[in-house]
Amino acid sequence: MAWDPLTPEQQELRDLVRTIARERIAPRAAEIDATHEFPWDVVEAFRESGIFGLFHSEENGGTGTGVLLSLVAIEEVSRVCATSGVILAVQELGSLGLKLAGTPEQRASWLPRLASGEVLAAYALTEAGSGSDSAAMRTIARRDGDEWVLDGNKRFITNANVAGLFTVFAKTDPEAGHDGISAFLVEPDAPGFEVARLEEKLGIAGSTTGELVFDGCRIPAGSILGEEGEGFRIAMRILDRSRPGVAAQALGIAQGATDYALEYARTRETMGKPIAQHQLIAAKLADMETATEAARGLLYRFGRMVDEGAAAEELTKASAMAKLFCGDVAMQVTTDAVQVLGGYGYMKEYPVERFMRDAKITQIYEGTQEIQRILIAREMLREKRTFLLEGVA
Repeated sequence: MAWDPLTPEQQELRDLVRTIARERIAPRAAEIDATHEFPWDVVEAFRESGIFGLFHSEENGGTGTGVLLSLVAIEEVSRVCATSGVILAVQELGSLGLKLAGTPEQRASWLPRLASGEVLAAYALTEAGSGSDSAAMRTIARRDGDEWVLDGNKRFITNANVAGLFTVFAKTDPEAGHDGISAFLVEPDAPGFEVARLEEKLGIAGSTTGELVFDGCRIPAGSILGEEGEGFRIAMRILDRSRPGVAAQALGIAQGATDYALEYARTRETMGKPIAQHQLIAAKLADMETATEAARGLLYRFGRMVDEGAAAEELTKASAMAKLFCGDVAMQVTTDAVQVLGGYGYMKEYPVERFMRDAKITQIYEGTQEIQRILIAREMLREKRTFLLEGVA
């Protein structure tokens, strides 16, 4: 039996998610990709099985089983369908602001509904002119009596037309840069709010990605998340904890592609033997497996760090490393999987071309790979290390 880093309880819950992925999601994956339709039946499967609850404490209606297991759940679902995996990842992304900065009343009102999946969540930070540069955002919020009034646009927002709660970032002091950004909870029926359009994408086709428009959008004064001017710090704290959700999605894609390529290489014969026995193919499979397992190590390390109470300042680097490596591995492994299948790998009849298309987004959203490298290097420069060659001529 292969060594397993999870406890028996974690293995049991992982196997539950794996069964649901195999029996209810895998048969739908190609259709979801082809039709570009949001898979409400998958959401219902998550609701029925309590999978959304893996991301929440018992106090808030969840299982209280920890971050590591929630990452495993995203990984397992993404092995068969990356669109379905991102539903779980974004549910956590859209919930984290409440967990980190919500008032007791805000948390009591929303977190149990998010934990059950009754309400889907979304996170609205990016704009057409401000992706990695949050200080350049142009959406503004001004106080008007007992309300806030939002004006502006958000772009590339996952769950745009299916979410029941949006965490939205806007400038309450346009002259203050990062310190002028605040965070708000916005419901889809708020006056002056609409989803302007949905995007057509290369991959994760069943996930709805859209543009949000706020035109004099009025929300109650109590909808602010945290204090005025804390929005940028809240956003960065959220991303430190949510990037590994993308890493888990990437890892699942890589593992699914590796598994499929291996099975194909076992059965496809050339020159009188399975192609898996040809050295060049065998070497490619070995590299795919090794890279995927190395990525899993970084991802699971982050999950254990959070579950064991690591300091918040230690999470930035660990999160960025997991996201960077898992995303790059997913892109490389899925490209290799297409190569192993040859011409068949390029055909939609086989899933590896979908895996390759789905993998690309994991190098882009929730911080590009370039941003992850900047974060990692910045954290390295802050560390005080013992320099072993100090004093050596």
